[in-house]
Amino acid sequence: MGQTKLDANSELNPNLKEVAQGKRRIFRYAFGCAILASMTSILLGYDIGVMSGAAKYIKKDLKLTDVEVEILLGILNLYSLVGSFAAGRTSDWVGRRYTIVFAASIFFVGALLMGFAMNYAFLMFGRLIAGIGVGYALMIAPVYTAEVSPASARGFLTSFPEVFINSGILLGYVSNYAFSHLSYHLSWRFMLGIGAVPSVLLGVLVLFMPESPRWLVLQGRLKDAKLVLSKTSDTLEEAELRLADIKRAAGIPESCDDDVVTVNKNSHGEGVWKELLLRPLPAVRRILLTAVGIHFFQQASGIDSVVLYSPTIFEKAGIHSDNAQLGTTVAVGFTKTMFILIATVFLDRVGRRPLLMASIGGMIVCLASLGLGLTVIGRHGDEKIDWAVALCIASVLFYVAFFSIGLGPITWVYTSEIFPLRLRAQGAAIGVAVNRVTSGVITMTFLSLEKAITIGGSFFLYGGVAVAASVFYYFCLPETRGKTLEETCKLFGLNTDEVQEEGDVQMVKANETGAKVAN
Repeated sequence: MGQTKLDANSELNPNLKEVAQGKRRIFRYAFGCAILASMTSILLGYDIGVMSGAAKYIKKDLKLTDVEVEILLGILNLYSLVGSFAAGRTSDWVGRRYTIVFAASIFFVGALLMGFAMNYAFLMFGRLIAGIGVGYALMIAPVYTAEVSPASARGFLTSFPEVFINSGILLGYVSNYAFSHLSYHLSWRFMLGIGAVPSVLLGVLVLFMPESPRWLVLQGRLKDAKLVLSKTSDTLEEAELRLADIKRAAGIPESCDDDVVTVNKNSHGEGVWKELLLRPLPAVRRILLTAVGIHFFQQASGIDSVVLYSPTIFEKAGIHSDNAQLGTTVAVGFTKTMFILIATVFLDRVGRRPLLMASIGGMIVCLASLGLGLTVIGRHGDEKIDWAVALCIASVLFYVAFFSIGLGPITWVYTSEIFPLRLRAQGAAIGVAVNRVTSGVITMTFLSLEKAITIGGSFFLYGGVAVAASVFYYFCLPETRGKTLEETCKLFGLNTDEVQEEGDVQMVKANETGAKVAN
């Protein structure tokens, strides 16, 4: 009897090993796709990090006022609106992959223009071009990664854009420190111009990625979609189920097995804005408000003020040496990057909601303690209060750590998950637009705000916003862990067939209008 069991196990073990090896190969393939797509986010991260230090030298070299510095730092976020809105339509038209290449190309040009800028106007033009590239990158990276990832690892893989934002911030801080020893006339130009290098590498590597299977289905290319799904699903059965769900969401009969099918022109995104903004279904309205809310609160809780103005914060806290400020800022970037890596491990194990609530709770405490420390230091003038200085540094480090384990990555993960297929690209673009506008307002008003209500009062204000955010997250965000992209819509009461039917109605009306005009 024992021998029989041993023989049976010896026959099964090779099969189990083959299955395990197959899953590892699939995960590596999806992992590689997610890495390449998410590298676009390094462009924004680098700009945020490098501008925090370069601003000091730009101000000296070009003799700028505080208001001009505020505008210079924050305006890229508003410029990125152009890219984020254009990216939705572009990605529906030419595909997710070539949209990423386009984003890298635009940022490359913008980085060179900023590096060679000789005056404030030229520098602002360079930031306009770079901002458009950042807008494209921010919108397309999480959408592509969510669409190519299996449900079992989607949280882990879709958090990669935030990983690369943090990596970019760290690289920007390191660049600041590395070039700070040059004359202030050259230092900031090297800091900004070197940002063109990663965009070249990215533009080349992305060409080796497959196209998003969901976009391929929307174009009627079922054979190509099936091939990509077979490489990014845990099993062939899962690949078939994912394909069936995508076909259903796209309005293609599940029984259709043709390699290529004809689809209506709405597959390129026509009529989507009406369904999102003008006449949304109740469930779509709820999804949209959820996406807008999570993006707004991510930025309104002050993260970009901490990251962009960290040298200013440390100066107010009593650290006056430029090298010491930049060195401490590198520690902030390192902490932020390390904790985002921790978050990627737990997103699919713990879930979105627990991490999000823990994150915002820690941020509230850190903002309050940072406000307290800066207020105490401000009231004592030139007298150095060691415990308050230590409290400020610790508060900043813990603040970025708590942000990185939850609110940072989950904002992008969640938004990429909740929109139905037909509305996903444009819905994500709206989320990015809200994110960048809020960030722009926060960064372009920080110096003025700290003069009006003190720097400590500014962080108490951000803490109040974070409290409001915690209430919103608790009541409005259902858990999406382990759900397919098609299943997440149902958490908000949306049947994906309703979205397709609404799209068909829009198409019929458009055809009728066209026929009347022709007659």
